[in-house]
Amino acid sequence: MTTFQSLFARSLLFAVGLLALPHASFASPGDDRPGAVYTMSNGADGNRVLVFHRHAGGGLQWAGSYPTGGLGTGASLGDQGALASSGDGRWLLAVNAASNELSVFAVRRDALVLTDIVPSGGENPLSVAIDANLVYVLNAGGAAGSTDNISGFYLSPLGRLQALPGSTQALSAANTGPAEISFALHGDQLVVTEKNTNRLDQFAVDESGVAGAVHSSPSSGATPFGFAISRSGLLVVSEAPGSALSSYWLHPDATLSGVTASLADHQGAACWVVLSKNERFAYTANAGGNDISGYRVTPDGSLTLLADGGVTGVADKHPLDLAVTEDGRFLYSLNTVSQTIVGFRIGADGSLTRVSDTSGVPASAAGLVAR
Repeated sequence: MTTFQSLFARSLLFAVGLLALPHASFASPGDDRPGAVYTMSNGADGNRVLVFHRHAGGGLQWAGSYPTGGLGTGASLGDQGALASSGDGRWLLAVNAASNELSVFAVRRDALVLTDIVPSGGENPLSVAIDANLVYVLNAGGAAGSTDNISGFYLSPLGRLQALPGSTQALSAANTGPAEISFALHGDQLVVTEKNTNRLDQFAVDESGVAGAVHSSPSSGATPFGFAISRSGLLVVSEAPGSALSSYWLHPDATLSGVTASLADHQGAACWVVLSKNERFAYTANAGGNDISGYRVTPDGSLTLLADGGVTGVADKHPLDLAVTEDGRFLYSLNTVSQTIVGFRIGADGSLTRVSDTSGVPASAAGLVAR
């Protein structure tokens, strides 16, 4: 059986297996908890996923912590996407940067169930992406003899990960300081940002789920960091030193065309990026400005600031990861210095209204997913 035939057969099993799993939601019929928010402790003595119920008004309620079976670094990862959720919300993936492992959880009605933990295919995994039953992890390297790479896995219907032969690909160089990996163009490409080299990487993904060699392009500005990608292939990337956002169109041949170049938000250290669910607005967390900047996204991919001064919402100290709920109503900000998660209601005009404050998050926390 070829790799493609094998993956096709497994995809059928995956689809059938989904029918047998319970609904993946931290909610019960008639209650006021429409979803959940997840982060992870990234603890050096044992990494854990931290779960909060999300109430109808956007408030969060502590719901428990779940060991990943691996180790965190106990410090900032300098990344985006340390946690990832499957599109249907049934699976949650977490990187264990210090033990070089990737963990999978099944999302049950009232708990997370650890289903697998495997080597990440490299050293220092920072970011993970999932598209249906295909998973890729970004490994930042750093250890003697290790390289910066991406590595792919097949996720089975039972939540087990199997490494994809031939899927491990090097980035453009060693010590690139990568920050994030994500699927694009309906799973046909992967995108990675390289902070140290000021480059944007694309990898074509074939029908077997195997990524090809890197195709690297220069970033509009220095230190490209977090990014978000629209369904039609608009790539919106933050640039930390200039506290700016740039936009590009992705093309099937793994090339880029620039649209808006380095539009500053007049704040400090724009690093993490999300799109609203209707893809009309982009938001970036400004770690140096302790706030969030919103941008209007036009159909041609151009960006304009929602507010002249650049401040759309005031977060707490040192906002990091951002996440938007599946219903598109709320945006959450992980703030590591103040050790909080702050929630905002997203207005029809892209405005942000602060609606919740949750304290007690570890200073080492990394990753944010909102359902």
